[in-house]
Amino acid sequence: MSIQALSESNFNEIIETNDLVLLDFWASWCGPCQSFAPVYQQASEKHPDIVFGKIDTESEQALAQAFQIRSIPTLMIFKEQIVIFSQPGAIPASALDGLISKARELDMDQVRAEIEKKKTEQPA
Repeated sequence: MSIQALSESNFNEIIETNDLVLLDFWASWCGPCQSFAPVYQQASEKHPDIVFGKIDTESEQALAQAFQIRSIPTLMIFKEQIVIFSQPGAIPASALDGLISKARELDMDQVRAEIEKKKTEQPA
């Protein structure tokens, strides 16, 4: 699957209608972003069943602010509409493949249970 440009107008639809979504927050002037782009492209070709999106932090400042993006590139992974990974910095291809494998294997029922547990432990 090709990489999709995400914006405020299509962000929610993409996240809500796909089980696994990888996002690359980037900017055209960012050297590390340009270095990471081919790695990200290759991963998208290797995993056509996953949605790979790019968010240009210059034109989509509201999305970048909503996710508190302070450094680019930042890779974020959503599984079943929950952020399961977020990390700034370019990631080597082997590490990206490992992250994708772990994301695929992650038990989301357990993740949701942990989120609920944390909510109940919060002082009112």
